[in-house]
Amino acid sequence: MEPQVRDHAEESRFEISTDAGLAGFAEYQLRDEGRTVAFVHTVIDPAFEGQGLGGKLARAALDAVRERGAAVLPYCPFIRGWIAKHPEYVALVPEEKRAKFEL
Repeated sequence: MEPQVRDHAEESRFEISTDAGLAGFAEYQLRDEGRTVAFVHTVIDPAFEGQGLGGKLARAALDAVRERGAAVLPYCPFIRGWIAKHPEYVALVPEEKRAKFEL
Protein backbone atom coordinates (compact mmCIF):
# COMPACT_ATOMS: atom_id res chain seq x y z
CA MET A 1 0.00 0.00 0.00
CA GLU A 2 1.18 3.47 -0.86
CA PRO A 3 1.49 5.66 2.27
CA GLN A 4 -1.82 7.37 3.08
CA VAL A 5 -2.25 10.80 4.68
CA ARG A 6 -5.48 11.81 6.34
CA ASP A 7 -6.64 14.71 8.44
CA HIS A 8 -7.54 13.28 11.83
CA ALA A 9 -9.41 16.45 12.83
CA GLU A 10 -10.54 15.05 16.20
CA GLU A 11 -6.86 14.87 17.18
CA SER A 12 -5.92 18.09 15.31
CA ARG A 13 -3.29 16.36 13.25
CA PHE A 14 -2.53 14.96 9.83
CA GLU A 15 -1.43 11.34 10.03
CA ILE A 16 0.60 9.23 7.61
CA SER A 17 0.13 5.46 7.62
CA THR A 18 1.63 2.52 5.76
CA ASP A 19 0.85 -1.19 5.70
CA ALA A 20 2.83 -1.41 8.94
CA GLY A 21 0.62 1.16 10.71
CA LEU A 22 0.82 4.77 11.82
CA ALA A 23 4.18 6.17 10.74
CA GLY A 24 3.87 9.76 11.91
CA PHE A 25 1.81 12.89 12.26
CA ALA A 26 1.84 16.69 11.99
CA GLU A 27 -0.06 18.42 14.80
CA TYR A 28 -1.85 21.68 14.14
CA GLN A 29 -4.00 24.30 15.79
CA LEU A 30 -6.84 26.03 13.96
CA ARG A 31 -6.93 29.80 14.31
CA ASP A 32 -9.14 32.58 13.02
CA GLU A 33 -12.17 30.29 12.81
CA GLY A 34 -10.23 27.81 10.68
CA ARG A 35 -8.84 30.35 8.21
CA THR A 36 -5.32 29.72 9.54
CA VAL A 37 -3.62 26.41 10.33
CA ALA A 38 -0.66 26.65 12.71
CA PHE A 39 1.57 23.59 12.42
CA VAL A 40 3.21 23.06 15.82
CA HIS A 41 4.87 19.63 15.86
CA THR A 42 5.74 16.85 13.42
CA VAL A 43 6.84 13.33 14.35
CA ILE A 44 7.94 10.39 12.22
CA ASP A 45 8.35 7.15 14.17
CA PRO A 46 12.05 6.14 14.15
CA ALA A 47 11.09 2.79 12.59
CA PHE A 48 9.92 4.70 9.48
CA GLU A 49 12.71 7.26 9.17
CA GLY A 50 14.65 7.53 5.92
CA GLN A 51 11.68 6.56 3.73
CA GLY A 52 10.65 10.07 2.70
CA LEU A 53 7.45 9.88 4.72
CA GLY A 54 8.00 13.24 6.42
CA GLY A 55 8.05 14.97 3.05
CA LYS A 56 4.97 13.11 1.86
CA LEU A 57 3.18 14.07 5.07
CA ALA A 58 4.19 17.74 4.74
CA ARG A 59 3.14 17.94 1.08
CA ALA A 60 -0.24 16.28 1.66
CA ALA A 61 -1.00 18.38 4.74
CA LEU A 62 -0.07 21.64 3.01
CA ASP A 63 -2.03 20.66 -0.10
CA ALA A 64 -5.09 20.00 2.09
CA VAL A 65 -4.72 23.41 3.73
CA ARG A 66 -4.36 25.03 0.30
CA GLU A 67 -7.56 23.30 -0.90
CA ARG A 68 -9.42 24.77 2.09
CA GLY A 69 -8.18 28.22 1.19
CA ALA A 70 -6.53 28.60 4.59
CA ALA A 71 -3.19 30.17 5.52
CA VAL A 72 -0.29 28.38 7.22
CA LEU A 73 1.80 29.38 10.21
CA PRO A 74 4.79 26.98 10.24
CA TYR A 75 5.86 27.03 13.90
CA CYS A 76 7.06 23.44 13.53
CA PRO A 77 10.71 23.48 12.37
CA PHE A 78 10.17 20.50 10.06
CA ILE A 79 7.20 22.06 8.24
CA ARG A 80 8.99 25.43 8.10
CA GLY A 81 12.12 23.80 6.63
CA TRP A 82 10.07 21.83 4.12
CA ILE A 83 8.34 25.00 2.92
CA ALA A 84 11.71 26.73 2.59
CA LYS A 85 12.91 23.91 0.29
CA HIS A 86 9.69 24.03 -1.76
CA PRO A 87 9.10 27.71 -2.59
CA GLU A 88 5.82 26.93 -4.35
CA TYR A 89 4.35 26.56 -0.83
CA VAL A 90 5.64 29.87 0.59
CA ALA A 91 2.49 31.63 -0.63
CA LEU A 92 0.51 29.70 1.99
CA VAL A 93 2.26 31.73 4.70
CA PRO A 94 0.79 35.24 5.00
CA GLU A 95 3.22 37.72 3.46
CA GLU A 96 3.44 39.78 6.65
CA LYS A 97 4.46 36.64 8.63
CA ARG A 98 7.12 35.30 6.26
CA ALA A 99 10.03 37.22 7.80
CA LYS A 100 9.13 35.83 11.24
CA PHE A 101 9.51 32.32 9.82
CA GLU A 102 12.55 33.30 7.69
CA LEU A 103 10.68 32.52 4.47
